[in-house]
Amino acid sequence: MSVAPIRVLVAGCGHMGASHARPHHARREFELGGHAPRGSETRRNLNEALGGGFEEFGEYAEALAATKPGAVCISTYTETHAPYAIAALEAGAHVFLEKPLADTAEAAAQVIDAARRANRALVVGYILHVHPTWQRFISLARTLGTPLVMRMNLNQQSDGEHWHTHRNLLAATSPIVDCGVHYVDVMCQMTGARPVRVSGISARLADDVARVNYGQLQVTFDDGSVGWYEAGWGPMMSETAFFVKDVIGPRGAVSITAPAGGSANLESHTRTEKLIVHHAALRPEGTFARPGGILALDDEPGHDALCRREQERFLDAIVGRFDLEAHWRGALDSLRIVLAADRSAQEGRTIEL
Repeated sequence: MSVAPIRVLVAGCGHMGASHARPHHARREFELGGHAPRGSETRRNLNEALGGGFEEFGEYAEALAATKPGAVCISTYTETHAPYAIAALEAGAHVFLEKPLADTAEAAAQVIDAARRANRALVVGYILHVHPTWQRFISLARTLGTPLVMRMNLNQQSDGEHWHTHRNLLAATSPIVDCGVHYVDVMCQMTGARPVRVSGISARLADDVARVNYGQLQVTFDDGSVGWYEAGWGPMMSETAFFVKDVIGPRGAVSITAPAGGSANLESHTRTEKLIVHHAALRPEGTFARPGGILALDDEPGHDALCRREQERFLDAIVGRFDLEAHWRGALDSLRIVLAADRSAQEGRTIEL
């Protein structure tokens, strides 16, 4: 017996919204029901790219009421995440929500509570959860012993349209919050330990932005593991070492090497070139007992392919094949840590978690 496709409303028609709309349009389990609420040109461009014929709405509430979707895909700016998601859940729709979950930990908890009350799927866009190389990176990190030292950053040099987008993002959140949830979540997966304290530093490197556009956090876990994450946005950012993904333990180290393309290229944020493994064991005379190596990456999806995998996971969650409670716990924990780091930078003190 055939099952009617799930009608999807796409909220947010920028780059991420388009990347998520394409797999919804392509899969028979979904059908697009409309686009909202970004500017008319953005909506029109996405509509044309998908073959046209989809309703366009200037207001999210109007779109939700008119389309009566079975699912909503939200890729808007952070300050709208919680109200848009709660409205969709209360209307009976499943929700795919781009990270971060919300702009405050309290709002994030309210979104999760709304999903529980409505008995609807809520999947947060942690794209590294469906990235095979990153999952292998995490798995290898767990073989290195404890404590771990985790070093990560993603600095982005931007101009033109990209700098315009970053300035808009800065109206609601800082780089260590917006991007940091990904990498702090990775640190939590690597250690399996409880974070106990976090400290942050930040700087405002431009006069025309609402808040600091550079930040760094340091987090300590209860097993002695430590990690740092750094993120900056803007035309002043250096391309030197914009991509550091490195973990060190008593038994050695694993690194993801920087891809080609530069920090402004969105593909370079998820594309990986190779995994480098180093073994720390020594022979009795003190030389290395086992050579390191470069691991082949047989499955290396691009950004849009990863978005397709995210929507496959969303479908799994809708039909009950995905542990949402664990997913929500991870999304909330990583958000709380980066928000505490942001607060630490503002107040100039370490925050106990």
